[in-house]
Amino acid sequence: MSSELGGARVGRRGVLAGLGATAAGVGLAACGTTSASARPGPGYPDDLNGDGFGTDRIPRFGRHQPGITTPAPGHAIVAAFDVVSVARTDLVAMFKALDQEIDSLMRGGKVAARSDLFPPTDNFVVGPARPADGLSVTVSVGASLFDDRFGLASRRPATLRPMPSFPNDQLDLARSHGDVAVQICAHTPDACQHAFRQLMRATRRQAVLRWMQEGFIQPNTLGAGRSSSRNLLGFKDGTANPGTGDRELMDELVWVAAGARGEPAWAAGGTYHAIRLIQMHVEFWDRTPLRTQNELIGRDKASGAPLDGSRETDTPDFANDPQGNVFRLDGHIRRANPRTPATEKNRILRRGFNYSRGFSANGHLDQGLVFQAFQADLDRGFMAVQERLNGEGLEEYITPVGGGFFFALPGVRDHGDWLGRTLLT
Repeated sequence: MSSELGGARVGRRGVLAGLGATAAGVGLAACGTTSASARPGPGYPDDLNGDGFGTDRIPRFGRHQPGITTPAPGHAIVAAFDVVSVARTDLVAMFKALDQEIDSLMRGGKVAARSDLFPPTDNFVVGPARPADGLSVTVSVGASLFDDRFGLASRRPATLRPMPSFPNDQLDLARSHGDVAVQICAHTPDACQHAFRQLMRATRRQAVLRWMQEGFIQPNTLGAGRSSSRNLLGFKDGTANPGTGDRELMDELVWVAAGARGEPAWAAGGTYHAIRLIQMHVEFWDRTPLRTQNELIGRDKASGAPLDGSRETDTPDFANDPQGNVFRLDGHIRRANPRTPATEKNRILRRGFNYSRGFSANGHLDQGLVFQAFQADLDRGFMAVQERLNGEGLEEYITPVGGGFFFALPGVRDHGDWLGRTLLT
C-alpha cells in the first residue's frame, strides 16, 4: 500500500521563502502514533509557571531529536523545502537560525518586545505569550542536499537516496522530495501554524517552500499493543508499532548507532525518515462490504483484533494459515509484517497523520494519510516493507501521490550545540 517517489530532481524556485520537508510511507492500518499515551492539549494557560515555559513542554536536548519517539499529539504540519543559497556559509547560517527559532518555540513564553516601527518578532497567532502546547519540531535532510553545492557528498548517509516510484504510485513532483524536511507537531493547529510561519521567516534568505501538508490524528490514549487512533479508512492505527519505551528495541530498529557499517560518523543518533502522501479513495471504500474491508486489512474494523483473534493485542498466526483461508495472502498486515524471525529486522516506527484537502475537480473527496516511518536502515526498513506491499489488495483503494526520503538529524545536546553541527563542521 505504500510506494516510493520519483527519482528525478525538480528545479528550484527562485523565490526565497522558508524551510521544511516531508516524505510519505507504508502501511495504512499499521501506521500512526506510538503506543505510548499522549496527553490532551492543556489549552492556553494564563500563567506559564512564572518562568517563561509552558506546562506541556517537550524536552528538546538529547542524543535524538524530539517528534520521533515522542507520543504524537493531535495536529501536525509536514513540509519540504529547497535550499536556494549556494554557499556553505549560508547553509550553516540557515541551520543555526533554524536551531535558534526551534529552541524559542519549544520553550514557550513571552515574546520579546520590539519597537512598533518594525514588524513584530512573532506573528502572535497564539498570542503574546507562547504556550508550549506539546510542540515539537523535527528536521531531516534529503538526498539532494548532498549534491555538489555544499561539498557534502562524502557525508551522505549510506542508504539515503531520492524516493523512487513504486508500481501503484502516481507521484506529483510538486509534492515530492526536497532538500530539508520539517515535521511540526502540537496539540492544536494554531500552534503548528504559528511555528511553521516562524520557521519560514527565520530561513527566508536561504530556503523556499516546496510543499506542505497539514495532518491530524486522535492521540493514542491506550497502552502498548493497542490504539485509540484511527485512519480515514476507519481502521485502528498504530496497534503493531514497536514500543517506544523500549530503548534497546529503539536502538535496534530506529537509531543509527555510532560506528554503524557504512554510515558517516556524524549520523550517529539520527534516523532515516520516509514520508509518503497517500490518497485514499474513501467514497469507493465506504461502498465496499465490511467483510471485504476486514479481509483487505486483516483486522476487525471495530475492535482492531486480527481475524484469528478476539483482542486487539492478539498476534496474528499467519504460519497456521498458509493457504490464506483466514488472512488473504495479499492482505495488508500479512504483507507489511509477516511475523517471521527473518522479517523482525524489517520493523519500522510509524508516525502517521490523517489529512483532508477538500475535494477534487471531479467532486471526489481528497483525503488520506501522511505516512511517516523512522528506521536505522532505509533498505532494511521501509524498502523491505514496501516491496512486500507491492501488489497488495488494498492498492485498489489508495494512491501514493508524494513524499520523499530524508534523514532526521541527530539531536542537539545542549545550549552550546546546534542542529546540524555534526554534519556541517
